Amino acid sequence: MTRAARLRTVSALGIIEIFAWGTSFYLIAVLAGPIGAETGWSGAAISAGVSLGLLVSGLFASLVGRRIERHGGRPVLAVGMVLLACGLGLLGLSRSLPAYYLAWAIMGAGMSCGLYDAAFSTLGRIFGRDARSAITQLTLWGGFASTVCWPLSAWLVEAVGWRSACFAYAGFHLVVTLPLALLAIPRAEPPPRGVPRRPLPVAAAVPVTDMRFLCLATAGVVLAMLSTIWSVHFVSILTATGYGVPAAIAIGTLIGPAQVAARVLEMMGRGRHHPVWTMLASTSAVVAGFSGLLFGLPAALAMIAWGAGNGLWSIARGALPLSVFGSEGYARTMGRLATPVLISSAAAPSIGALMKDVLTADAMLGVMATASIIPLAMALVLLRHKRPVLAV
Repeated sequence: MTRAARLRTVSALGIIEIFAWGTSFYLIAVLAGPIGAETGWSGAAISAGVSLGLLVSGLFASLVGRRIERHGGRPVLAVGMVLLACGLGLLGLSRSLPAYYLAWAIMGAGMSCGLYDAAFSTLGRIFGRDARSAITQLTLWGGFASTVCWPLSAWLVEAVGWRSACFAYAGFHLVVTLPLALLAIPRAEPPPRGVPRRPLPVAAAVPVTDMRFLCLATAGVVLAMLSTIWSVHFVSILTATGYGVPAAIAIGTLIGPAQVAARVLEMMGRGRHHPVWTMLASTSAVVAGFSGLLFGLPAALAMIAWGAGNGLWSIARGALPLSVFGSEGYARTMGRLATPVLISSAAAPSIGALMKDVLTADAMLGVMATASIIPLAMALVLLRHKRPVLAV
């Protein structure tokens, strides 16, 4: 593939990821208030829709990985954009909680087909062992999802209301992201001329008992839960430790730039180091962030460390399985890794709410700081057991 074609593929996927994330995972941060004000539903009931979407996404992840492995990412991403559009349309029409939850279930299936795990698997299917740089570039695009869609969603709600905002996003997926998936993502390699068409063999799955798989899955589950809990509760935790609400929100805005800056630094390395070192840097930064908050360091510095670690993990979780297990069966491996991660993300808001009810802010930080050591330990184990299949 030429450099121009590679850039076109990654850029198209980047636009898809910005709006796939921004109109699903990040959507409720802006729409929860207006939805509750109009319908009278509780905040817990509204947030449960996102949890349901993540749960459905996790349940579909392995199937999506197998489909990408066999047919390529183009049709899967296209289906994902259609499902997101349908879910958003139903969300805008929902007048009852059952209809609201059905909308999120449909969106969850779309998230499984259209968020990072599917996109990384698509790049692995297209570029094979050379996918690492493309994965890093894609995370730079994805890092702007909240930056673009939070203010856009707020403007749409103010201008036309939350229901019409959902309809606008549904239309956007049908007229922009769906054509991008169909026209800019390469088709799967056809069989050679003269060879009878038959289903392509699917590579054997990585055993779940493989130490490296267990390390990646464990780290992914813990980091996903920490990220979700912190995203939901960081304002209340910071205010309980002495910061005002405006200051807490201002500190939270440092996370996005820190993520992007860390990803730029990773890209400047041009893949000269094994991705396990990216994971080690990521998990160390996460420990530094939560420990810094626990021991009274300035929250701004702690959040920069947390944001940098979170940003690097987005790269490591795509590049490390490719390096450790190889490109054969990469999409299936990503799907199997995504399943526990997404299911744990679905459970995280409820776990965080329980922690908030029974623990003080300092105790909650202590639990999160202690839990953050687990992914770091997994990185250290992987450093000894990585046994790379490919130089990526």
